[in-house]
Amino acid sequence: MEGGGGGGGGRSPGPGPVLALRGALMAASGGGRLLAARYREAGDDSLFVYDCTNAEKTTSGNKGQDGNPTDKGSDDILAFAFSPSGDYFALTDDSKRLILFRTKPSWECVSMRSVKRRCTSLIITAADDKILVADKSGDVYSYSITDPQAEGKLELGHLSLLLDVALSPDDRYILTADRDEKIRVSLAKAPYDIVSYCLGHKEFVSKILVIPNYPDLLLSASGDSTLRLWDYKSGEEVYCCHLSSICGPETTKPDQKYPVSRITYCCQGGYVAILCDCIPTVYVFQLDAIAQQLIYRQQISLKPKAWDIAFEETGDLWIFEEDSEAPLQLYRPCDGQWKPVTDDKGLQKMSKYLQDNWTVFEGFVGVERHYDSLYKASFDNMAAYLQRKEERLQQQKKKRQEDLQHGSNGETKKMKTEESSL
Repeated sequence: MEGGGGGGGGRSPGPGPVLALRGALMAASGGGRLLAARYREAGDDSLFVYDCTNAEKTTSGNKGQDGNPTDKGSDDILAFAFSPSGDYFALTDDSKRLILFRTKPSWECVSMRSVKRRCTSLIITAADDKILVADKSGDVYSYSITDPQAEGKLELGHLSLLLDVALSPDDRYILTADRDEKIRVSLAKAPYDIVSYCLGHKEFVSKILVIPNYPDLLLSASGDSTLRLWDYKSGEEVYCCHLSSICGPETTKPDQKYPVSRITYCCQGGYVAILCDCIPTVYVFQLDAIAQQLIYRQQISLKPKAWDIAFEETGDLWIFEEDSEAPLQLYRPCDGQWKPVTDDKGLQKMSKYLQDNWTVFEGFVGVERHYDSLYKASFDNMAAYLQRKEERLQQQKKKRQEDLQHGSNGETKKMKTEESSL
């Protein structure tokens, strides 16, 4: 089960294809289009399709002298999330719109509002009353669900780009992760009251997840190629897993980085699956909550690269791949190992829907989703100084040689002139 953050929680597709599950519902996005269906209900073959390119334009953003927006978006979906109950679904797009849907008894658009800046992640409260939206400027805004036309309220702000936002299962704490290695824990009712910082990552924090059935534990992933467990209320790190020790044999680059692009969690068994950027492998761990550590269990090698992964409540693992013939793979646990399944009716139904709408996804096939731009630039000032010093010395040496050469040529000419005058 994905409870509090995995496949049903907020995502930052950016804007590649994304998959999310919540109960009997499955949603997938690519570009500006959303596809959703009840994949586990045999009698319901309806597919809900929403195209952001056809949605009404909002009036947010800066405007030029002609009154038209100066920062027109692409309509690509940037982040989306199911509510924990599955009753609501929210998305934001590159045109800075927040669109709220009700999923029961059938999908319908409830509201469309403007967000201040482009979003990186969003999540819906367990109470189904608010949407929290994290943006590129480092702010988190809340938007009411009970009053679906109300404007957003600023809750908190970082001085750095926010990459993920999470909530504790009881909605008491807001957790935010930024580009500057920080995880901040704030009280939801008074976000200016900072409970703790979880400090220890050496690079940007790409993903955070509060473990739903162990709500005092936080799992985080970073550009420093580590997974870490935290007692987040105290800010104490309780476990660190270096992914290079697990992923290393699968790669050939000695300086390979392992930024985690996806985390999904299953309460049944405490399993964690991760996907690393640009690496065609899914890594599966098991949480030992008593010892407070992650135990490596399995890796699933993929031929086409995966766009996304998501656990089902039963422990089934869905993999969304860039393969038009088989866009979805389903792995089922058997004797402690996940094995591929092909005769599942839900798999067949959703695969057919994705194949029939493959034009939504084909533009993302082969496109790399690098995290390189998030890494800190390092400067070796001493090396640069020594290089400049050596260049100056070489220039001075060359100038002295030229002066000596010119001087010797002058003496020779003087001697010849004196000899000719005699």
